Amino acid sequence: MHKYKIEGGIPIRGTIAASGNKNAALPCIAAALLTEEPVILRNIPKIEDTGVMLLILQALGANVEQIGTHEWKIEASKLSSSDIPAELSKKVRASILFAGPLIARTGKALMPPPGGDVIGRRRVDTHFLALQDLGARIAVDGPFSFTANKLVGADIFLDEMSVTATENAVMAAVTAEGHTTITNAASEPHVQDLCNMLVSMGAKINGIGSNILNIDGVKKLHGTDFAIGPDFMEIGSYIGLAAATKGSITITGVNAKDMRPLKTGFSKLGIRWTIDGDKLTVNVGQEMKVNTDLGGMIPKIDDSPWPGFPPDLTSIMTVVATQVEGTVLIFEKMFESRMFFVDKLISMGARITLCDPHRAVVSGPSTLHGDNLVSPDVRAGMAMVIAAMAAHGESTISNVYQIERGYENLVEKLKSLGARIEQVEIDE
Repeated sequence: MHKYKIEGGIPIRGTIAASGNKNAALPCIAAALLTEEPVILRNIPKIEDTGVMLLILQALGANVEQIGTHEWKIEASKLSSSDIPAELSKKVRASILFAGPLIARTGKALMPPPGGDVIGRRRVDTHFLALQDLGARIAVDGPFSFTANKLVGADIFLDEMSVTATENAVMAAVTAEGHTTITNAASEPHVQDLCNMLVSMGAKINGIGSNILNIDGVKKLHGTDFAIGPDFMEIGSYIGLAAATKGSITITGVNAKDMRPLKTGFSKLGIRWTIDGDKLTVNVGQEMKVNTDLGGMIPKIDDSPWPGFPPDLTSIMTVVATQVEGTVLIFEKMFESRMFFVDKLISMGARITLCDPHRAVVSGPSTLHGDNLVSPDVRAGMAMVIAAMAAHGESTISNVYQIERGYENLVEKLKSLGARIEQVEIDE
């Protein structure tokens, strides 16, 4: 195990390449179970979560072969099990994404409750209700047990716009008998990636990118060669890092369309970028001043389902706001524990009032000072990295396993940008 030691106060400068979208890679890995033919997935980020998902595939009997730095070949012609090992399931919340494809392929699935970030109540009811609509029987006493004699198309209305529940429902429906309509579906770029992958395998899905998906079930899917899109969460994190350290950055491999919802939030903090093809550049000399609402009212940065501002970036925006002149309200609507990391920012010198589990008022700019920090989850952990790099003096961050679950080669990328960061081994 290791921790990070960071010397702050150094503006970053340089160019990095965007990693593949973690939240697209996870369901696409699970979707490889839907065919007996080989599936090649490209641009898969080298992070803890994708590694665990690939290990689960192997535990189920699939052949998994790395054919390039970010390329994997998966062949699930014969499955030896429909049971997700408990030691793997507890490591990654996305393990629940195997429910849909396993039921579709084998008629059953058994898994412990999934693990992952502890950022408040993360209900799985929406998954269960959607799969039940398609014909699955579910027992939740002990491990989650799913069985189905046959899946049949249905008119599904999701009770919340859940990304992973949408993905599970889509994977179960593509080979179900008849027609399925999924209303109130999530439409994030990673959901679109999964749907486009399934279409490349022979699925019939209409409405990709909207909140209503129409699916005509097919009897069989075939193999595919599919590339995952860029990770706009990672891109947004590095934009925040450049702004908070008063540096500059160019990020290659960016999808300009993905950046439009992010622009609405960052622009409220006076942060701009330019895009030329697939290159995004944040220059030095950002305004770094809160743009008030009409009448001089305090603005609000709040998250919502796509194409709203992404909830995974509210932690990042909270840190960036500490370095911006003015006052802003950060309103995180999705998870009631995500904002609890701000006590550490306050101990570093930030002026933040935590109104309740969902709302924080940030006034800046504040001079941050180095501190000993602990990463509670992926995004808050990255927010702490940004805070440490913007602070004066030295900081340490432990439990960095949580950060590395979502950010590929983080230390190497930061060093390439001029950051003074080291991995320090610690006793377990």
